[in-house]
Amino acid sequence: MSFTNRVSQALHDEHGATVALMERVEQMLARGRRTGAPDRTDSGVARLLADLSSGVEAEINRHFAFEEDHIFTYLEAIGDAGIGEHLTGEHAAMRPIGARVAEIARTAAANGFTAADWQEFIQLAQELSDRMLAHVQKEEMALLPVIEENMDPQTEERLYQEYIENA
Repeated sequence: MSFTNRVSQALHDEHGATVALMERVEQMLARGRRTGAPDRTDSGVARLLADLSSGVEAEINRHFAFEEDHIFTYLEAIGDAGIGEHLTGEHAAMRPIGARVAEIARTAAANGFTAADWQEFIQLAQELSDRMLAHVQKEEMALLPVIEENMDPQTEERLYQEYIENA
């Protein structure tokens, strides 16, 4: 999908990266359920743990904050507060899960998974993936089209600059 609004397109691009990351996580979880905790020295596992740690934190900290501080307040100002309220609730539910998944991934990258960490990781990473994929789908289907249809060029320019300056 392609958007003419640069804010929508930037958010869409990040959503694509998040979906790809969650798919990689789900593949690792599926393998790990059969074979046990992955070997942190495997280059693919090491890359995924590093990407997961940094990617989840970027999504949670920067992407969510941008939406809450700028996009949802913009929508409220044009009379469409409902979607922002709903998505903010989802953000609040995902933040602690994502933070813990990133923390476990960092520790596993350095030291490997303990049995307890692996079990916690399986549960939380699956929950995060499920929530994140559903969340992205909602934003793609509802949020981005509203931005695309309603945002004036001056607001687009201002918010896009804000977005890229904080990348």
